[in-house]
Amino acid sequence: MSVSASRILLIATRQIGDVLLVTPLLRSLRRAYPNAVIDVLVYANKGGMLVGNPDYSELISVSEHPRASEYFRLLSRIFRRYDLAISTLAGDRPLAYALLAAPVRVALVPAPRWQDAWKRAFIQYKTTFDNLYTHTVTQNLKLADLLEIPRCYEMVVPTHSDDELSVDQALPFAWREQAFVVLHLLPMWQYKRWTLEGWTALAQALHAQNLRVVLTGGNAPVEQDFLRQALAVFPENTVNVAGKLAFSAVAKLLKAAKLYVGPDTAVTHLAAAVGVKTLALYGPTNPLKWSPYPQGYARNYPPFEHKGTQHVGNILLLQGEGDCVPCHEEGCDRHKQSDSRCLQELAAARVIAAALELLSEP
Repeated sequence: MSVSASRILLIATRQIGDVLLVTPLLRSLRRAYPNAVIDVLVYANKGGMLVGNPDYSELISVSEHPRASEYFRLLSRIFRRYDLAISTLAGDRPLAYALLAAPVRVALVPAPRWQDAWKRAFIQYKTTFDNLYTHTVTQNLKLADLLEIPRCYEMVVPTHSDDELSVDQALPFAWREQAFVVLHLLPMWQYKRWTLEGWTALAQALHAQNLRVVLTGGNAPVEQDFLRQALAVFPENTVNVAGKLAFSAVAKLLKAAKLYVGPDTAVTHLAAAVGVKTLALYGPTNPLKWSPYPQGYARNYPPFEHKGTQHVGNILLLQGEGDCVPCHEEGCDRHKQSDSRCLQELAAARVIAAALELLSEP
């Protein structure tokens, strides 16, 4: 049933990369409701992927673990301020936010369980959350289907007027003319990481192809320490811009690169979205649900299958070693700071061959 609304709240309290995967739904909403106020609720410091996005009106943030005082401030900001609330999550808090924000709610809900009965009772338009077989982009767009509005599959990347200047200041070479590749070495969690030895061999191989290596990353001490170790053994002209560029400037950098290589992390999703040739190193993660989304992909089924190294559009997804891959677990010891043997044993020769394959394509 079509729903009329002049004020809409889109709830996307997710991690940074996940927020980027919400942008096709956000664009679908903007096209269907061109004159509406569309606000987006995100976690604090997780809205960087929405910078410059023309499809929303205001960004509202809340901590991942808010104190009572922050809850009250948020409720005073959203309580019955909207005609329609849309939740891209099936958890208790986002659905409670939707319930409080608007009289009409559209949301993902968990599979039927007695303890979640209130969610199905108070959400008028709902679809069951699928964590196994439905890609996150498609899962979000099912909410557009409930509203009977056309789907837009376009991923909208962040942009800012200062992006080009930021890249100019960060790079000590003529990046518009000189061929370079971007490597993102470290994801947030240990179980998604490849080895320093592997990255070193890859960097040396790319350098041998007359390609400058540029490293992206964040400011976290563990990441900065890992990058210092890498710079000690990488080609001498390697450039480290970790912590120096906003996501919008990283998007500008990626668009000019010949190739991007990275693990399951937000920048890998961003690289896929901008259209650069992307080599994604995946281990335990389920690619049906969480693969990078190829630029221009617009189908109602996942771009990648569950198992196997695959090439779709601008993305080559290289899976780690082992019959257990992908296990959908947080590492071999089942916690985020454990190693994953499938990635620890991923041979540098496989990654180098895949990178050279992508580079050789028109």
